[in-house]
Amino acid sequence: MTAAHEMFAPVDEKWHKEARQRFASPFMGTNHGHIPVDPMMLSHAAIVSGHTIREFYENPELGAYCVAAAQELYDLLPVTHWYFSLPWLTELGMEVQYMDLMPPVPKAPIVFDPSQVEDIHVPSAEDLAKGWTLHQLFKENDYIEKHLPQFFLPLAIASDLTGSAAQLVGVENFIMWTMSEPDLAHHLVRTYMETAASGAEAIAARYGNAMVTTGSVLGNNDIFSDDMVRDFSGKYLNEFVTKCFEKGAGPQVFYHLCGNHETDYKVLKDQMIWSPMTVMHIGYMGREVFPSDLLVQEFGGYATCMGTVDTKVMLHGTPKQVYEQARDQLLKGRGCSSGFILGTACEVPPYTPPVNMNALVKAARDFGTYGTW
Repeated sequence: MTAAHEMFAPVDEKWHKEARQRFASPFMGTNHGHIPVDPMMLSHAAIVSGHTIREFYENPELGAYCVAAAQELYDLLPVTHWYFSLPWLTELGMEVQYMDLMPPVPKAPIVFDPSQVEDIHVPSAEDLAKGWTLHQLFKENDYIEKHLPQFFLPLAIASDLTGSAAQLVGVENFIMWTMSEPDLAHHLVRTYMETAASGAEAIAARYGNAMVTTGSVLGNNDIFSDDMVRDFSGKYLNEFVTKCFEKGAGPQVFYHLCGNHETDYKVLKDQMIWSPMTVMHIGYMGREVFPSDLLVQEFGGYATCMGTVDTKVMLHGTPKQVYEQARDQLLKGRGCSSGFILGTACEVPPYTPPVNMNALVKAARDFGTYGTW
């Protein structure tokens, strides 16, 4: 198989320098160019690069290279990455199954009875080092550091502490257990959280730093009350980020609150750990995208705010609809004192039409160029 770095054209270094300066603007207050756009690029990058979703996840080096190429193609970010939504589960005993049209999924739960929960333990550092997750992440990071160093940004990933832990027993059972067997549900989340924190330590030790990316996905208002979100998600986010900082990861933090956080954002806000390089992102308020003005009102004093465009609009809408929703969100959020980023409600859907991606970026140029408002 041809190596990833042999497939792609050289990076336009003039573009990359411009994108790097623009990417730094929200954190440095330099107001360079226009508001940066981050549609959380994953396997869409493989599709527009002539590869498949499955290839993206089976080959981390190729996946990260595709993301870098898509960043340049659409004039997005000067960094690349590769990950999927459920890391660290194989280290706890689960088996991962690759899929043709979606990210890898666990083959089956490994806990079927409450009596089995106490058998789930945080793996030792030695076992973690031998595990599948670090092997995949190290392959990707080592490859990018060698062949595309200007895009290199190692990530400490735990996209959803609560939802990942739920996979161990099955999501429906986990939700039931939060009410009938809360101590066991907490044990599962804590075990996963501490495993992910050890993974963050290993990544930071190998590369000298690691941006922490985490959030609350299963813990949202479609599933839980505000108090349940706090107890089964918020408090573990607090501990996870604190442990990451103690273990050498950070200070960059990306909080992604996927799904409906109509009211629970208030309790999550009280649990979160902030640094000068934090990005705060919320997907939805009910069935509508989370309004950027409320996002800035609540979080602008703590973090750079990332406004969102509906992924359904990105996938099924017209370029005009994408452009207009992006415009509305930009107008509501672009004045954030801590900086603003334009993004999508979750990962950009793999089969998003490229014209819709271009419409997203055009809105950022038209309504997010510094010095024009």
